[in-house]
Amino acid sequence: MRKIHLALRWFRRRPRRLGLALSGGGVRGLAHIGVLKVLDEAEIPIWAIAGTSAGGLIGALYAAGISPQQIEAEALRMASPRRLLPFFNRALPFRGILSAQRVTEYLESFLDDLTFDQLRIPLAVVAVDLNSGQKVVLNEGRVVDAVRATTALPGLLSPVQREGQLLVDGGLLDNLPADVVRQMGAERVVAVDISTDETSLVSLTEELKRRPFVPESLAEMADVLWRSVAVMMRDVNRRSLEEAHPDLLIRPAIPTGVTVLTGLTRAAEVIAAGEEAARAALPRLKELL
Repeated sequence: MRKIHLALRWFRRRPRRLGLALSGGGVRGLAHIGVLKVLDEAEIPIWAIAGTSAGGLIGALYAAGISPQQIEAEALRMASPRRLLPFFNRALPFRGILSAQRVTEYLESFLDDLTFDQLRIPLAVVAVDLNSGQKVVLNEGRVVDAVRATTALPGLLSPVQREGQLLVDGGLLDNLPADVVRQMGAERVVAVDISTDETSLVSLTEELKRRPFVPESLAEMADVLWRSVAVMMRDVNRRSLEEAHPDLLIRPAIPTGVTVLTGLTRAAEVIAAGEEAARAALPRLKELL
């Protein structure tokens, strides 16, 4: 009886297994770096991570053992527009604005040939199979290939072909995968939502209209397209949150003008927004654990 009593006391006192769900959001996803910095400083143990798009990328880097400070340094280095020029496709025809080969090589410079079972923290990333129209949870094989798939935003980066599937950005069906990390066995789920809001959609349209080489008709078409996608993703997010019931939802106040595709030069501000939101949530987070 004494052994059973001691075991129960240990179970009650041990830290609960914390799962972290990181949403997609393009440039806005840099806020995840700030959240991870605060959790690291507070020595909050993360048991598992699930991420979509930008959340999948940053989650993968962290799960591979790259510190938030190192990820931040690289984000600030890449904040210069001239560093992005080599990533753009120059030859026609192409299936995305960015070169899939160059993006893959860049990811390999950090993740090499790491497989999911070699990661420091269990990880799952979300993609969507265009052939079946279904959500696909990737947690096996090369991490680079999974990150390429979850970040393959249609029009920006070409889809990934995998075992009869045509994989694109998971944000189309599950932009905030709190449900996935719960299924991984997390006892407490913290969801970080940096999804595109109405203000950032307006900012994106205005930015396109300011570009002299973008016809006004194209900017207006992009506006309608992005608004349509945002409506769908908001509904998907709402249903996902209702089903997964995260124990804590963190929504960083992303600076105005930072969108899925614009605002990279303000990387430091976006990261700081993530830090501020995470610090405000620390007392509640420690109660959960």
